[in-house]
Amino acid sequence: MLKKEEAVLVFIDVQGRLHGIMDGKEELDANLEKLVKCAQLLEVPVVGTEQIPEKLGPTSEPFKSLLADEVVVSKSAFSCCGEPMFMEQLERLGRRQFILVGIETHVCVYQTAVDLLEMGSEVFVVADAVSSRAPENKVLALQAMRAAGAQVIPTETALFALLRDAADLRFKELLKLIK
Repeated sequence: MLKKEEAVLVFIDVQGRLHGIMDGKEELDANLEKLVKCAQLLEVPVVGTEQIPEKLGPTSEPFKSLLADEVVVSKSAFSCCGEPMFMEQLERLGRRQFILVGIETHVCVYQTAVDLLEMGSEVFVVADAVSSRAPENKVLALQAMRAAGAQVIPTETALFALLRDAADLRFKELLKLIK
């Protein structure tokens, strides 16, 4: 089960023209926004990445603004774990649960999930907050990540697992994000 004290939201490569051609982009964007805002509300660290931003462009709005106070790492490796600065951030945070969101499911999200699992981490892939250009690539990658040991969950499962209790004073704020 996700625990806000152990979790990190990893926001992968939502940038440039590639973001614009994702399958189900409206649902993807809505869920990404909910997850980032929830993480910030519950003080769950967020680490973002940008795949070769000099070629693919920066993180897309509104996410660039939402992540303005968060660490965003540039990378060339498809797996976030292939970037030393990303790994330094994870080491500094000292957490073992990683919530993966972003694009593309079958490339960067998949490789990051497998690398984190091989390091002994718990990986949660938010199925409705990841996307690929071709929907079948997303489906196959989610199946492969589940087979490798990742938990594949929807956005609301992640949100409520992080909150844990309706008595939490932030419950009403979380409900505003969902509606």
